[in-house]
Amino acid sequence: MKQRYNIVVVGGGITGLTVAALLANSARAESLRLTVIDAAPRPRFDPDDDVALRVSAIATGSADILDGIGAWETVAATRVCPYEHMRVWDGEDDPDGPSTLRFDADEFAIPQLGFIVENILIQDAILKALDRTDVSLRFDTPIAAIDGGSDTYTVLLEDGREIDADLLIGADGARSLVRESAGIDVARRPYAQTAFVTHLRPEEPHGATARQRFLIDGPLGMLPFADGRISVVWSTTHETARQAMAASDEELGSMLTEASDQVLGELVAAGPRGTFPLCAQHARNYVLPRLALIGDAAHAVHPLAGQGANLGLADAGTLSTVIEEAITRGEHPGDRPVLRRYERARKGANATMLHLMTGLNQLFAARSPTIGELRRAGMRLFNVSGPLRERAVKVALGASRQ
Repeated sequence: MKQRYNIVVVGGGITGLTVAALLANSARAESLRLTVIDAAPRPRFDPDDDVALRVSAIATGSADILDGIGAWETVAATRVCPYEHMRVWDGEDDPDGPSTLRFDADEFAIPQLGFIVENILIQDAILKALDRTDVSLRFDTPIAAIDGGSDTYTVLLEDGREIDADLLIGADGARSLVRESAGIDVARRPYAQTAFVTHLRPEEPHGATARQRFLIDGPLGMLPFADGRISVVWSTTHETARQAMAASDEELGSMLTEASDQVLGELVAAGPRGTFPLCAQHARNYVLPRLALIGDAAHAVHPLAGQGANLGLADAGTLSTVIEEAITRGEHPGDRPVLRRYERARKGANATMLHLMTGLNQLFAARSPTIGELRRAGMRLFNVSGPLRERAVKVALGASRQ
């Protein structure tokens, strides 16, 4: 049996669910038949569970997008930690020294710089919003193949069913089946790093501050939780990540206390652990006739600035606006000239962020004393460069969905 939808979203992560919810809440929702397909079970958040391993730093602009689909109220009322300060420093320097980059919400007359939120909570909140719409949600639904035609894409499910899409949106992550099936090339640059993630309880209060120490082997990020713990994302060598996974709780606490320069005193292991590989990648094309890629399916960046989820949400916001405006004008939302508006709006911005994150990672890994001194001088200058600081913060906050 074959079914037809105006828009099929492949991928039930934050980005895919957001674009579906934005379209379902748009002024043209009544003219759209939408479905979301994902092979995994439906994500369900339980407030009695411990804080999940994977969290995101959600910018205020991204929170606004989630608020627009009726999801942020659920997130904010459940388990979220606003952070008001950010500190970034070179591993060879004093964290309280003049070259430490400092950002404070008060400086920019805003209540917070962003929010630390569990990914599964965001997904659950969006799904609850989608449950109030006519979007068809298909979890536990593996895809066998995707075939493209001149007018439609056909999604072949493993159970034998077929779904035709007037527009296919690939939100299925860095290993995107949609991208691969469409034959879209991707430029990949593996980092010689693995991300190690865990939760720890610091001796000193975190003070609603997100911290990042740049070490030779990679950056160590420390994100605050509402219960006083911190989430650590340590981009380090494959061997160090392996050792961290195998260490006892006591050994792990000692490793990370040293790596953090004791900025929060002694750190005690207080949660699950995990690793994931790091690779920068960028799709050569974001769109083809009847097809669009968003989120990690289009681009994957280094986690050092916590921008992955925010870039994906910006993609979702821009693509949904382009589709809604096209329908209003009487255009087919899957036509390539229409979809190119989305690509032009997002590809350059994403490429800039990708290159910036890769460049920063390489810059701080440089072992040359001369480069190190230039690096610290640049950080000191940035601290006193008003317009540049203001622009950087606006971008980081997601002040514009474009």
